[in-house]
Parts: sequence; structure tokens; C-alpha cells
Amino acid sequence: MPLIRLQCYEGIDAGQALYDWDFPRQILHLRALEAAGGGAVSDADAAEESLFDERFLLARPVLRALRESPAVLLVDEIDRADDEFEAFLLEVLSTYQVTIPELGTVTAATPPIVVLTSNRTRELHDALKRRCLYHWVEHPGLDREIAIVRSRAPEVSETLARQVATMVQRLRTAEGLLKPPGVAETLDWARALEALGAGELDVENAARTLGAVVKYREDAQRVRQALDRMLTA
Repeated sequence: MPLIRLQCYEGIDAGQALYDWDFPRQILHLRALEAAGGGAVSDADAAEESLFDERFLLARPVLRALRESPAVLLVDEIDRADDEFEAFLLEVLSTYQVTIPELGTVTAATPPIVVLTSNRTRELHDALKRRCLYHWVEHPGLDREIAIVRSRAPEVSETLARQVATMVQRLRTAEGLLKPPGVAETLDWARALEALGAGELDVENAARTLGAVVKYREDAQRVRQALDRMLTA
């Protein structure tokens, strides 16, 4: 079953999620018709109709998911999109069909499995949440986080990966940070240490690279003061 990903961002609209027309190829097609007609298009209506042929259609993730079903559609970080896009998505995914004026209606033979993720930068509408099964993804356990680091950053040694993951787990639970580090920060920190040639996580190396894992001045001050204690705990 194919996995199709739609990355949401501020300003994304329906066209970027559904389909677009390949304008450069359409222009080339028109020029080819002109060349074939001795410098003029003989049948304007037929030429216009030919511009909206299937071969010029650029299917975006939502349309691909409807066409290629059964499929898994990952709508990543839906909270980054605005209210209008959320309403559009709700409408499309309630009927699993979309109409392309020039080509007709596309309906999924089998509704795709849709997974939406959110980082809670804004609240989603109740109408959308009502149609979803909610699942909160906790931070991974220590062994799982080490495995992620080793998988995504294989250049980082087992020892350093374990030290970084252990320290991040302590930061999440013990220091009451304004922004507890996520797995992305764990990876950034491990890569930063590796890039600096640090074989292990000590107070000096941790202080030098703290900006990779904490993102507020208050957090940085709090962690810096507790580094020695936390690393030897």
C-alpha cells in the first residue's frame, strides 16, 4: 500500500494539495500546434480542449491518494495550515472525491487511510477532530531513542548516542523546561557533537552545543547550571 505524504505549511491552498496544470508543457504544446499549422492554430476550440488533457495534469498528494487507493495519506502538521485549508480537507475527505472541471469527478474506489499529525501550534476544529481517532504519541523510551539516533545518524557512536539520549530523557522529566527537547533535538545534538569530534558527552562538550537541544534563554541557563549534576546522575 503506497504512503503518500502531504506536508502542510502556512499558506498552503487546495491547488497545492489537489492538482495543478503543467503550464510550461501546455505552452510548448501550443507552440507545437502553431508550428504544425504554419504559424497559426487552425481550430482554437480543439486547441484549448487539448490543453486540459490528462497528460498535462500534475496530481498532488490528495488527488494521488484518491486515485491510487487503497493508499495511506499522511497529512503532516495540519496545525500549520489555516482554517480554510482545514475546511477544504474536511470536505474532500468526507466524500473521498474531487471534481476537476476539465476532466470530471475522481472518486476513490477504496477510501484511503488518512493519518493527520499536529504539533498543537493551534487548536484544530471540533468537526475535524470528531472524524478522527485520537492518539497521543509519547516521547520514545531510552532504548527506542538510541535506536532512532543510530538509525538516522549512523555516524554517531553507540556510546555517544546513549549518552545524548539519556541526557535528553533527563531534561524532559527533571528540569521543567519551557520547551522540552523532542527527538529532532536529540538527533541535532548528537550530530553536532559528532561534527565537533566529541567522543563522549561531558560538561564542556555539552555546554558548547547546548543550543542544539534547548531553545529558550531561560532553559539554557537552567540546564547550564545543572549540567554537572545531570551528567553524573
